[in-house]
Amino acid sequence: MMTLIIVLILLLGYSLIATAHVTNVNKAAIAMFMATAGWVFYICYGTDFVMSQHPHEYIDFLAGEEANSKAVKFFIYDNIFLKYVGKAAAIVLFLLATMTIIEILNNNGCFDFISEWIRTRNSKRLLWTITIATFLISANLDNLTTTMTMLVIMRNIVQNRRQRMLIGSAIVLAANAGGGFTVIGDPAGVILWGGEAVTATNFSAYLFIPAMVAWVLPTLLIQMQLPDRLDVEWPAMPYRGDDTNLNRWQRVIMLFVGIGGLWFIPTFHNITKLSPFLGALCVLSVLWVVNEAFNRKLINSDKMVQRRSPQSVQYGSIQLILFVMGIMLAFGVVTETGFFATVSEWLDYNVHNIWIMGVIAGLISGVVDSFTVAMTAISMYPVVDVEQLNLWVDADYMENFVQNGAFWKLIVYTTSIGGCLLCFASSGGLALMKMERIHIGWYFKNITPKVAVGWLLGMIILWAEVAFL
Repeated sequence: MMTLIIVLILLLGYSLIATAHVTNVNKAAIAMFMATAGWVFYICYGTDFVMSQHPHEYIDFLAGEEANSKAVKFFIYDNIFLKYVGKAAAIVLFLLATMTIIEILNNNGCFDFISEWIRTRNSKRLLWTITIATFLISANLDNLTTTMTMLVIMRNIVQNRRQRMLIGSAIVLAANAGGGFTVIGDPAGVILWGGEAVTATNFSAYLFIPAMVAWVLPTLLIQMQLPDRLDVEWPAMPYRGDDTNLNRWQRVIMLFVGIGGLWFIPTFHNITKLSPFLGALCVLSVLWVVNEAFNRKLINSDKMVQRRSPQSVQYGSIQLILFVMGIMLAFGVVTETGFFATVSEWLDYNVHNIWIMGVIAGLISGVVDSFTVAMTAISMYPVVDVEQLNLWVDADYMENFVQNGAFWKLIVYTTSIGGCLLCFASSGGLALMKMERIHIGWYFKNITPKVAVGWLLGMIILWAEVAFL
């Protein structure tokens, strides 16, 4: 009965997250409520759950003492709850580090190079320059912050609203595709990497071409809807609000330290086996020192306080952190009820095809938040030990769930790109929707078919890679 209540809380949260663009109920608030309510109900009936999921560990914990409600609560807190808190905290700290990195770079005008490169009225050059930059940056940094930064740059330049809607849609797609092909570019990838489900090199090697196709093909189609010459205007002053700028070589150094340093994180993780967030914090600390060294004159003149990121970026970043924390804790409690294990058994018996699961997950991610869908799929299956494959009746099927198995790559790809099928299914798309007041009908008519073509073609390429490589 209590499992049903916890699952119903999850389903209610799903519904509210899917309709957040209509109800205007904050997704982060929903996620945090789901997590809190789920764990409260879980601990109220903790003995039943613990004895069904962790009987041996609980008996060892008691060490001959009498079992009571106080003992089971301490066991849940120490041995179950904190485990999920630790996993969520590691992801949140990684996101916090990368978000802070991109805001430091942005505040120092390190992305002004993009504004210089796209200083043109030619629609093709502007579209491809800004989306290529978005694709590459989002592969290393947080998708939402990258998207918001690029949307602010684009909005300050392009004056025509319809042109901004088209280019903005291409930016969101580029950010989601770029974030999807690296283990550090998307929260789902970070979770899989930290859980030893994938390795950085193998993950990127398989997903780079599908992600490229899923981004390039729709962007080519969007390009055809743009006029040859755009209605643009070049702002005289940067939005940072100060008149002290770093010179070009200083900005290049900061870009190298910030973005280049993140490429070292997989190596750091492989050598030390420590959580990736520690490597991200190390990169942030070095960038912070460089930032203060280059801005010493500005700091001494008390003008540093004038440098601020747009409030939309700051607010969006905080929401994303709280949302990820809430979702991970909510799915943790559902996992502990055994519900996801039951669902995975049903899928294995009735569907028994990861590619059908991938298509379903991608379609759902077009309606529900893509990260939520990815977490659902990831939570259903543990990583199978490759040395124990022979113990399974269907070893060929279970091979999809070993380290670097096809299932993990498929889920990240199909949910990250599928989140662009509708404009409200990803954080970046929702930000664009609110910024440009995009109607769902317009997006469905002008953008969804293009994204769907790229999404399906990329999935076919991924299938071919898995089948023949």
